[in-house]
Amino acid sequence: MARPRVFDVDKAVHTAMDLFWRNGYERTSLADLTSAMGITPPSFYFAFGNKESLFKRVVDHYGATRLSQAHAAIDEPTARDVAENMLYKFADLYTDDDPSLPRGCLVVNCALPSADGEGTVRAELSVAREKRRERLRDRFQRAKDTGDLPSDADPDALARYLMVVGWGLAFAAQSGATRSDLYRTVQLALAAWPT
Repeated sequence: MARPRVFDVDKAVHTAMDLFWRNGYERTSLADLTSAMGITPPSFYFAFGNKESLFKRVVDHYGATRLSQAHAAIDEPTARDVAENMLYKFADLYTDDDPSLPRGCLVVNCALPSADGEGTVRAELSVAREKRRERLRDRFQRAKDTGDLPSDADPDALARYLMVVGWGLAFAAQSGATRSDLYRTVQLALAAWPT
C-alpha cells in the first residue's frame, strides 16, 4: 500500500515557481527543489514525475495566477485598448509591489538559457508564445475587418510588436527598471500604434 503524501502539492508548486523564477529552469536543480519543498527525491518523482513535468505545472500555475490578468486584455473593445491594457498590466506584473516576488517574468527568465532541440523546455515555451501571438494576430485581424484598425494595418506585425515590447519590459524590470520607467516605455510604444 502506498504511503499518503505528507506535503501540500499546491504549496510545493508555488515554492518551485519561486525557484524557477529566480534561478531559471536550468539553474534550478532537483536538489534545490526537494530541499525547498522539504521532501525526498522519491517523493518528488512520485508527486511530479520529473523536473520538466513540474515546470509545466509551474508555468500553468503562473499563467493562471499572474499572466491571466494581462492576457485577459484580448477581450478589450478596441485593438488600441488591447495593446494598452496588456502592456500596462505587464508593467505592473513585472514590477509587483510584493517584495517577496522576483522581478520580471518567470517564463522569460526560463526561456532563453535552455538548450535547443525538440521537446525541450525552450521549445515548449516557444510553442506557447506562438499560440499567444496567433491569438493576438487573430484579434487584430478582426479589428481590421471591422474598421477598428486602418486598412493598411498588419495584424501579424502588430501582434509580434506587442509580444516583443512585452518581453523587453520583462528584461528591463529584471534589470532594475521601476514601474515608472516601464510606464514611460509603454507610452512610447503606444505612440507607434496605428490610428
